[in-house]
Amino acid sequence: MSEDLVTLTIDGDVGVVTLNRSDRANAMNRAGWDALREAFRRADREPAVRCVVLVGAGRHFCAGIDLDFLQSLGAAAGTDVDCPARARENLRDFILDMQDVINAIEACRKPVIAAVQGACIGAGVDVITAADFRYCTADARFSIKEVDMAIIADMGVLQRLPKIVGDPVARELAYTAREFRGEEAARLGLANRVFATTEDMLAAAMEVARTIAAKSPVTIRGIKEVMLHTRDHSVEESLRHLAVLNAAVLLSDDFAETMAALKENRPPIYAD
Repeated sequence: MSEDLVTLTIDGDVGVVTLNRSDRANAMNRAGWDALREAFRRADREPAVRCVVLVGAGRHFCAGIDLDFLQSLGAAAGTDVDCPARARENLRDFILDMQDVINAIEACRKPVIAAVQGACIGAGVDVITAADFRYCTADARFSIKEVDMAIIADMGVLQRLPKIVGDPVARELAYTAREFRGEEAARLGLANRVFATTEDMLAAAMEVARTIAAKSPVTIRGIKEVMLHTRDHSVEESLRHLAVLNAAVLLSDDFAETMAALKENRPPIYAD
């Protein structure tokens, strides 16, 4: 049943990962959290998938962590053991495991486009900041809600969001938990594009995903690796990393196919 909470379907060369708990606004329970990680690991392993679109079923993208899940964190982390040190060690490991779910989105070698409608609250924002870029509807609602739960957001939003919208903006949003809508998300740089309807947004996300999927898979994977490395390193360090990467992959079959296609005036056809 956990697999049904997050599904991976393959549409041509695009993988569609769907948060599939619409009766609870796609709030994530533990089983859904584990299923999200597995869906992205499967997308990464599947050669036929060249780009991923991440969506939420129903009216909302993700209302965050399920409240029942939050209330059971003590037992889930094993904090009922007698030894305080062991209890805290268990809680640390539990938090690291939760972080690993979000990291799996970013670690997927294929570009990930998040398509957001309705509520995107708390952990929902953690999820989308791990995507490569984001589309949303005008009525989408975003909030870094953890501060209102007396929780320090600990699954990546405090690390990733400042590099998307800038440090002062991220601080304001994290300190206040204020809600903002799609148009503001675009002005801040969180969303690339805003759409009037969910249907228009999903159609655009799939169109862009197919455009990306038509490119050399080796090159697209390399671009993602370089962009992530550049985000966290100096220009000099990133250029050296890029030189090593291109020395390994530049002279690929994809490169030869591109040259042949240009000479023959046809679209290139790349192997998975």
